[in-house]
Amino acid sequence: MRKMMEGVVVKLSSFPFLSPTISSSPSSSAFRLGFRCFSASLSAVKESSVSLGHLTRPDFPILHQEVNGSKLVYLDNAATSQKPTAVLKALHNYYEAYNSNVHRGIHYLSAKATDEYELARKKVAAFINASDSTEIVFTRNATEAINLVAYSWGLSNLKPGDEIVLTIAEHHSAIVPWQIVAQKTGAVLKFVSLDENEVPDVEKLREMISTRTELVVVHHVSNVLGSVLPIEDIVIWAHEVGAKVLVDACQSVPHMVVDVQGLGADFLVASSHKMCGPTGIGFLFGKSNLLSAMPPFLGGGEMISDVFLDHSTYAEPPSRFEAGTPAIGEAIGLGAAIDYLSGIGMQTIHDYEMELANYLYEKLCSVPDIRIYGPKPSDNVHRAALCSFNVDNIHPTDLATFLDQQVA
Repeated sequence: MRKMMEGVVVKLSSFPFLSPTISSSPSSSAFRLGFRCFSASLSAVKESSVSLGHLTRPDFPILHQEVNGSKLVYLDNAATSQKPTAVLKALHNYYEAYNSNVHRGIHYLSAKATDEYELARKKVAAFINASDSTEIVFTRNATEAINLVAYSWGLSNLKPGDEIVLTIAEHHSAIVPWQIVAQKTGAVLKFVSLDENEVPDVEKLREMISTRTELVVVHHVSNVLGSVLPIEDIVIWAHEVGAKVLVDACQSVPHMVVDVQGLGADFLVASSHKMCGPTGIGFLFGKSNLLSAMPPFLGGGEMISDVFLDHSTYAEPPSRFEAGTPAIGEAIGLGAAIDYLSGIGMQTIHDYEMELANYLYEKLCSVPDIRIYGPKPSDNVHRAALCSFNVDNIHPTDLATFLDQQVA
């Protein structure tokens, strides 16, 4: 859990444009981490070509400023990503040209807003290769998406003694909802520890899955360790005993090709703001048969079919889980972000990130007294484009503050 591994997290953007330069004093554990603009010297980029970072940097207006006298360097993408002009224009265009509510008006603006909102849902479905857009539920964020599954599916299906298998590397949003549900239902949480490579012990996870297991909750990519789990295998093991699998894909959907049909996961969640989209919108993918059998998460307008004084009937998914006025502009902005990422190509983004991730790891390893968490990248071990680290005898807050104030 992240609280247990407090340190500095450096997360590369989907379009990294910087390369770390590190100098250290041989007589001190203190070091300086500066950054310079990336040249087109990566092995994956031809000598005469321009790097993906240089090509995409102009698309992000927020980077066109100076901080502490130098061009802004942003490495906090594990928390939230910056937004390209295309996304900002999509938001502005919605509010300026066709701002209206969705699914409840017959006038032009409402019809236009509804069409664009539902088009965004189709874009999400295509982006992760869902079989149908009705398997995509818009939520406030990935945290709400997990809570939706916990309260709707979990409270309806879990009973005393049922087991939920998780890893200790899960985000708090993937742990706390299940703690609450376990307290309400009598279900039991089982945690998989890390192996010698500081990744969740996949073999122990396989051993822990049993006929008592009802749900497996795992990340695709860890936001702290950078580890990548074999979701396809985990899904097979879970399905063999009739268990469902929920995948936290917040750190994978923005950075690699994700195919939910190929993964086989029953539920998958992600957030817009980590994939160049607006804040305040995320999504839940759920298999159609599961969503259709789940009761509403919130009650109100939009999620109903008919309302009587003594009872109500509910809409089919995904409307059943989208009570009230949704984040319309944000959903449209997410659709624009998907267009932007797809225009570059997720495999292209992933390959470029892997070059930068290996470079970052190697350079950080040269710093004296540094402790990098997670697996060492190799031919057999895949590590995502992030590094969480500590330096001996330096508090991570002090180190982060120092680095934030440095100039190139």
